[in-house]
Amino acid sequence: MATMKDLKPRAPFSFTNEWVYDVFLSFRGEDTRKGFTGNLYNALCGKGINTFIDDQELRKGEEIKPALSMAIQQSRIAIVIFSKNYASSTFCLEELTKIMECVKHKGRLVWPVFYQVDPSDVRHQKGSYAKSLANHDRKKTIDKAKVKQWRLALQEAGNLVGSHFKDGYEYKFIEKIIQEVSEKIHRKPLHVAKYPVGLGSRVQKVNSLLEVESKEGIHMVGIYGMGGMGKTTLACAVYNYIADQFDSLCFLGDIRENSMKRGLVQLQEMLLLELAGEKDVKLCSLNKGISIIKSRLRGKKTLLILDDVDSLEQLKALAGGLDWFGSGSRIIITTRDKHLLDVYGVEKVYEVEGLNHKEALQLFCWNAFKTLKIGRGYVEISKRVVLYSKGLPLAVEIIGSDLYGKTKMEWKSALDTYEKIPHENIQEILRVSYDGLKEFEKEIFLDIACFFKGGKLSDVMNILCSGRGFDPNYAIQVLIDKSLVKVDDYRVRMHDMIEDMGREIVRLEAPSKPGERSRLWFSKDILHVFKENKGSDKTEIIMLRLLKDKEVEWDGNALKKMENLKVLVIEKAHFSRGPNHLPKSLRVLKWCDYPESSLPVYFDPKKLVILDLSLSCITFENQVIMKFKSLREMKLSGCQSLKQVPDMSGAPNLKKLHLDSCKNLVEVHDSVGFLEKLEDLNLNRCTSLSVLPHGINLPSLKTMSLRNCTSIKIFPEILDKMENITYLGLSDTGISELPYSIGLLVGLANLSIDRCNELLELPNSIFMLPKLKTLEAYSCKGLARIKKGKDHWPETTPSDVRSVVDFSFCHLSDEFLVTLLPCFHHVTNLSLDYSSITILPSCINACHSLKELTLNNCTELREIRGLPPNIKHVSAINCTSLTSQSKEMLLNQILHNCGSKYICFPGSTIPSWLHQYRMEPSLSFRFRNKLPPMALSTMVVSGGCFFSKVRLKYEFDLVINGSQRLTKFLHVRWSKANAFDTNLNHIILLELRLKASLDMTGKLCIKNGWNHAEISLTNKGEYMKWMRLHVWEQKSNTADVHAIYPDVAIEGKEKCHTWS
Repeated sequence: MATMKDLKPRAPFSFTNEWVYDVFLSFRGEDTRKGFTGNLYNALCGKGINTFIDDQELRKGEEIKPALSMAIQQSRIAIVIFSKNYASSTFCLEELTKIMECVKHKGRLVWPVFYQVDPSDVRHQKGSYAKSLANHDRKKTIDKAKVKQWRLALQEAGNLVGSHFKDGYEYKFIEKIIQEVSEKIHRKPLHVAKYPVGLGSRVQKVNSLLEVESKEGIHMVGIYGMGGMGKTTLACAVYNYIADQFDSLCFLGDIRENSMKRGLVQLQEMLLLELAGEKDVKLCSLNKGISIIKSRLRGKKTLLILDDVDSLEQLKALAGGLDWFGSGSRIIITTRDKHLLDVYGVEKVYEVEGLNHKEALQLFCWNAFKTLKIGRGYVEISKRVVLYSKGLPLAVEIIGSDLYGKTKMEWKSALDTYEKIPHENIQEILRVSYDGLKEFEKEIFLDIACFFKGGKLSDVMNILCSGRGFDPNYAIQVLIDKSLVKVDDYRVRMHDMIEDMGREIVRLEAPSKPGERSRLWFSKDILHVFKENKGSDKTEIIMLRLLKDKEVEWDGNALKKMENLKVLVIEKAHFSRGPNHLPKSLRVLKWCDYPESSLPVYFDPKKLVILDLSLSCITFENQVIMKFKSLREMKLSGCQSLKQVPDMSGAPNLKKLHLDSCKNLVEVHDSVGFLEKLEDLNLNRCTSLSVLPHGINLPSLKTMSLRNCTSIKIFPEILDKMENITYLGLSDTGISELPYSIGLLVGLANLSIDRCNELLELPNSIFMLPKLKTLEAYSCKGLARIKKGKDHWPETTPSDVRSVVDFSFCHLSDEFLVTLLPCFHHVTNLSLDYSSITILPSCINACHSLKELTLNNCTELREIRGLPPNIKHVSAINCTSLTSQSKEMLLNQILHNCGSKYICFPGSTIPSWLHQYRMEPSLSFRFRNKLPPMALSTMVVSGGCFFSKVRLKYEFDLVINGSQRLTKFLHVRWSKANAFDTNLNHIILLELRLKASLDMTGKLCIKNGWNHAEISLTNKGEYMKWMRLHVWEQKSNTADVHAIYPDVAIEGKEKCHTWS
């Protein structure tokens, strides 16, 4: 809740989305405060929408106080509730005028709500609005010009799209408003800048070109300028400023680079995903994409930003014409090439302005001093830096970051160096920062500039560490500190200018001889070197990615001269043959679709750290993995020619082995079961795999997954304790038996055996695993017993399984459940849905940790003979055979002994011994001593798949002895994700929880006397036929609670002995 007392001065920057409030409510208090507006406010707050509503005493006079004006500016959306007497208040009219000013000058969104008034009355000042304005006009104390402003504000607001309420259910009308508001405020803003200096005026200039306030027409605006001037930053700021006024939004960034990497077809797919919500669309051609985009967007008011465009082909594929978009749409294009905008016919263009002296000085101070205040003695030299930067934001940021923490002498020395380089050569300015790096930092910088811009940080770190042989963490942090690299959303980012500078450094190593450069990334250069055998010992890293599916013809000898090659990555390229030679210096080899069945005979892989030959023809037949002493990762995913994994004893340092989707793989060599450093073993979807190592002793193993290995029948014996394993995935396998030795997986936290239909029994050693939290046995339809231990395995089973156990769809029998439950003394969540049990046995009482029990669709379940003492949630949806005695026992035990928070079962009535009061929608009663504990029951009317939709939310206000209203003092919130087909009515009973402490109510109560309480329902759930409030007999004396007529009808001990 936000009121005037909460306001603090804060500069509003809508383009950076620094909102204080989500919603500002403007309304006539006398008309709607205690009705519609109050309900709307509570509903907004209930959804977590930060809403400003002013104090009642402030609605006097006609002056808008500064704090209130600030609240309007700092709110993302203003909801104006036009009621019958809204215009009679000069305060409201002043407030509206201020709101409409924010629409014009600050890009705010206004949502008019016409509450029992005709929108045309507001728009044209008719009816009560005409009378009110005429009264204002007659008053000598009110300026005629001010009345004219009010009329204009009403006209403008009345023309806006909003909501009109005539009659019907207010709560449904409010829900629709909440939905619309939520969609607006939950849109994720784009990151603009850490220090958004000078953006405000530039955003306004672009916004004036866009003419967003004009509902008609479609406008395309171009933003152009040199690299590093802030085109993308400005586009992001404009996006955040106007996004709320559009139906569909899309910001396609780095189009120049992404079109090279992914192709325009994939960018078209991304555009359709963002603007049309089409997740699975797969386009076969650009022309097909153009046709679909036109048809999907023609009727939508769209905001589309195409960032860093460098070709007409990109524009034609992504925004081919104004007729692609709906009325009111806006398209923004950023580019370095103004000529591109001219050729494409973009008439409205904005050249990004450089920073003025004041702005540049501010930005420099933030970067060089981390404050706006210039350090003592640094004023003149700071001005010298700003003068030299010539208003280029990127240069200001990089130089400022480079000088941060340095002495004045170091500043002067650096600036002397800067000034020797002409300003026109921006890359040379950036080169100064590069030259200040240590040698290994330079190597990492050039690697990122040439290969890894935009890459996932974890992947980049892995390849750099493996390829260079040292941890790049420190070097990357240095690059971040010097503003040469940024990490955003776990990806490595680098400005285009800096990337170009780094690549130019490498190109200049041998301008006309690419084979003599340290790094090769440009496909034409790589293909030239490969085909012409122009390789040399200068080359250290090669990464080839081809967009077109074209076979590369070569003789396989190009790598022979590359004696210092450390990293070779080839993706999306088909070679006519494999290499005849691979250098022994190689540390990373990633070759997707490797064309040979084996590696070169004379390849010495002793330095190889990563080997990834996914989707290749590799077989390793007659080849033993002997010299892979440094190998840490081996990935052969999707290698359909691979039939057996060879002897891996020659790779003692292997940590990751991925063989997933090798559908013809039959056998894994025994040596794999003894790799001491192996941490991750993935054999998912190897459908022909039938032979695993006879024994497993993998002390470092963390995860092992055999999902969908349908041919595996027997799981290997575990030979020794394995303390590091946390996950074992055996779902959808053909395993018929698990060994007792599985109890040696002492670190196991998650065991998944879902849909193992051949599995008939579980070894009791599973239930001894000390760290097991989740046991997933969903739809193991053959499970019938627990196999007790032999030899050194004890026959009794300590209940060490914790957290979640899922035996849904297992068709468990009564006999099996009796043997199973003693294993679950520490389980907190147990699912037995769709079981064949007829009795829930009393031995479940021993499951002291059990809090949630689901028995849904156990249609044969008749009796519930016990429940654990700490149970909080029991769901028995569609348990149609439950006896009335079991239902009463269930209610009695849960309510009186356990204080349950939720229970659900089939039925339409509740027993008479529950003291109950009908909500209407308020309840008044008298109590003494203290406020009694209460519960809420409701009957939900079902039909079809009702329970997939159930979201119950009840909120109550409380007033004691006529004192202040305690908003949402009592509340119930419950939702259930599982869906079950049912045509039965169900009873749901939930505990009412006090939001505040009882101390608060104690201060409002009369000691040793009777107190008056009124509870009002302020938020009501759907699908409810009736609702009752209950006093818990065991926790309060019902003689201390008296209902008051006519506020409520006491149903008291109504006759509800029968169940239906």
